[in-house]
Amino acid sequence: MQTILITGGTGLVGKVLTQRLLKKGFRVIVLTRKIPVTGATEGLQYALWNVKEKKIDLAAVQKADHIIHLAGAGVVDKRWSASYKKEIQESRTQSSALIVDTLKEHNNKVQTIVSSSAIGWYGADTAASQETGFTETSPADGLFLGETCRLWEEKVDAATFIGKRVVKLRTGIVLSKDGGALTEFKKPLKAGLAAILGNGKQMVSWIHIDDLCRMYIEAIQNTDMQGAYNAVAPKPVTNKILTLGLAKIVRGKFFIPVYVPAFVLKIMLGESSIEVLKSCTVSCEKIKKAGFTFLYPDIEPALVQLCRE
Repeated sequence: MQTILITGGTGLVGKVLTQRLLKKGFRVIVLTRKIPVTGATEGLQYALWNVKEKKIDLAAVQKADHIIHLAGAGVVDKRWSASYKKEIQESRTQSSALIVDTLKEHNNKVQTIVSSSAIGWYGADTAASQETGFTETSPADGLFLGETCRLWEEKVDAATFIGKRVVKLRTGIVLSKDGGALTEFKKPLKAGLAAILGNGKQMVSWIHIDDLCRMYIEAIQNTDMQGAYNAVAPKPVTNKILTLGLAKIVRGKFFIPVYVPAFVLKIMLGESSIEVLKSCTVSCEKIKKAGFTFLYPDIEPALVQLCRE
């Protein structure tokens, strides 16, 4: 029975992934800044770390066969002030560096690091990406999120120099019934409004949380996987199609489509509105060629499952 050390295990993806790992028979150790009151259960332990103080439970690291690294400040949790942009970036780069440095400096049996990354690596769609989607060989965008992803992956890649297999999952918009983007999309529907962002034509490269968790487990088990993979469903959709599709499932015919102008989003969200309005078509061909199959390749069944579960 192998042990997985997971950072960010108390977040949206981490909670679901932890349960899936336990069901698969893995032992799981969640690295956290604070041990939850409920504490450990069978197969599940918690261990402390503090990235800013460069402290990590060495015993927990030394028990691990694989590490799944999800930790990082939420990109859309707060307005992008200079200080919060610094926190977004450093929470990823410093945590990655702490993990890799610990592995360098101490004996361990870790075989694999599977790290979260994001499709923020890519810029706005080009004529070529609209045809074939951005691929893993596409260069990092020069704006804030692209640069953050580049630095983040660079820190994780350092583990390859000490013989660790590194897999990076550049994750799209995660759809989950427990929070995240889908919860935000649903909020206006309570008032019967289907809020289409900007002109609604921007492509959204999304993934169902079940498929994302399965992809992390695949990355642990498939030792041929190495490097970056786009964690997105095969069929991206426009913001308008996603919004209206969700509205029909939640409200039937009883909703009014409303366009939220780009300038309003810029006022509300500030700099992060760039990402909300950005069209980004991302290819998942590489992960499919690695043998991964999607349970939810199409948006409508994904939304139905998440809304009616």
